[in-house]
Amino acid sequence: MKMVGSAPEGAPVPGDADRRTQLVNAAVDHVAAHGITDLSLRGLGSAIGVSHRMLIHHFGSKEQLFVEIVRTSERRQRDLLSQLRQDPGLSPVDAARLLWRHLTDPRLAGQERLFFEIYGQALRGRPEAAPVLEGLVNDWLEPLVAAEVAMGAAPAVARNRARLGLATVRGLLLDLLATGDRDGVDAAMEDFLQLYYGDAK
Repeated sequence: MKMVGSAPEGAPVPGDADRRTQLVNAAVDHVAAHGITDLSLRGLGSAIGVSHRMLIHHFGSKEQLFVEIVRTSERRQRDLLSQLRQDPGLSPVDAARLLWRHLTDPRLAGQERLFFEIYGQALRGRPEAAPVLEGLVNDWLEPLVAAEVAMGAAPAVARNRARLGLATVRGLLLDLLATGDRDGVDAAMEDFLQLYYGDAK
């Protein structure tokens, strides 16, 4: 086995995982601020202060980096929902409204477009995009089901409600990107929240 320095060739380099996390977080922030139009690895690398070769070293390809950007964006959104749900001053419907306001912030439109682009590529069977499907639904269902059960729903009912809520949010996000009708989409979400939570306050 060929040795490079003191580590076997191909072995993880100490600090690589931390550096990869730093880079993907910087990439998420850049996409959120500037979108993905004509985004190249060279351009992205320049924007976040690394060479495109370093991005290839850590992620393999632009498509694989985009998958990680989507995963990280989704994880950030789940973390935000968890924080909102833990705020004793917020009702569940108020937490949902605040999350919706965050998701529809125009500054996140680039992230949302990338989400649907990579989702579509994965559904078409593009091998470099396929990993994004792992956990794309179930990673959200787990915390949503737990929240429903905590409010008294039976586990089976909680899972159905969680899936309905997730699908509605994603559908309305796609509607917003396609139509730009912010007022219409917000009104539809408010109607959904009243149906979902009862007499929403």
